[in-house]
Amino acid sequence: MSSNRGGIMPIIILGILFFIFGFVTWLNGSLIPYLKIACELTAAQALLVTSAFYISYFVMALPMARVLKATGFKNGMMVGLLVMAAGALLFIPAAMSRTYAVFLLGLFVIGTGLTLLQTASNPYITIVGPIESAAQRISIMGICNKLAGMAAPIILGAVILHDADTLEASLAAMTGPDRLEALDDLALRVINPYAIMAGALVILALFVRFSPLPDNVSEDEATHASGVDRGSVMAYPQLVLGAIALFFYVGAEVIAGDAIGLYGQSQGIPLSETKNFTSWTLGAMLVGYVIGILTIPKYITQARALLFSSVAGIALACAAMLTSGYTSVLCIALLGLANALMWPAIWPLAIEGLGKYTKTGSALLIMGIVGGAVLTPLFGAISDMPNLGSGAALALFIPCYLFIGWYAVKGHKLRSWSA
Repeated sequence: MSSNRGGIMPIIILGILFFIFGFVTWLNGSLIPYLKIACELTAAQALLVTSAFYISYFVMALPMARVLKATGFKNGMMVGLLVMAAGALLFIPAAMSRTYAVFLLGLFVIGTGLTLLQTASNPYITIVGPIESAAQRISIMGICNKLAGMAAPIILGAVILHDADTLEASLAAMTGPDRLEALDDLALRVINPYAIMAGALVILALFVRFSPLPDNVSEDEATHASGVDRGSVMAYPQLVLGAIALFFYVGAEVIAGDAIGLYGQSQGIPLSETKNFTSWTLGAMLVGYVIGILTIPKYITQARALLFSSVAGIALACAAMLTSGYTSVLCIALLGLANALMWPAIWPLAIEGLGKYTKTGSALLIMGIVGGAVLTPLFGAISDMPNLGSGAALALFIPCYLFIGWYAVKGHKLRSWSA
């Protein structure tokens, strides 16, 4: 197969899919305060939205890899989209009964569909062209992802939380049947957007099924298979260490993106301003993706880009700890720039040489996304400690970036555990 492997059309179709990833993932930012009001939750209970969503990546990654082996890349993407549609439809009975557990089940099912979709599409974008330029293609996908991430909470928030402040004040003054009726009406607001999303996902699934995406991409050829069957995916150090690197990267990304608002409030910045800080981080990531597109592999290798990114991450984290107020927050936002090229660089470095184990190896990498569900609560727990606080919690970034830097220098080169 030629190095072009299908031309520009696969890139366009995959760009649409990565837009969907970002849109669905960043909807959680609006869902958390919405469900907190509609289902009368504590803050800790509302944060189970994130847990239900991200834990699906860890629990379902390997089962979805077996599905992918049976379906192939293109059909696997179609099935993933249909599973996501089923999860979106679960929001209808959840809203009609105002049952939080059903909302969480819907989120888990959506996450399961995303797991299959990511397990298929991430290696696909890597092997649909030369692996040396894979980070460039993944950077293009990252732009699609983050553009959707910037739009999603604004769109959903405008539909379900357009009068949040007034509504909360009204509910506080209500009791009995009037309050229950108001809560039921609020819960119903989510039905139309998620029904529309389910329909769009079904249409997109059919489009992918009958699209010109090649389904016979050679994993051996594209990932430079070593020709030696090692008998287990765990026998590839570059893969296992890559999954750990992704664990740390996703944890750092979610903290910089989702916790920056809380950190800003801890610095005395009002909520009216901190609510927009996530967009700062996403904007910095977009700049990083553009840099990756322009420079990889023409001017810099994927491994070198990963090393520079980790060094920049350490420098910015230290600067954030040594400053305060808007300066410190800006340093956290600029971590988006440092983080941008990590996923695009780690992924091809980790799957190179896997050959027939590419699909299973991709599932192992997807499991690393659970870092967002582990490190972010840890950041919050440290921030709440009276003797430490959010400034000390920023130290979590340092070991994350140190490991990623080591992976860039040495870890990705290991081909044997005895080396």
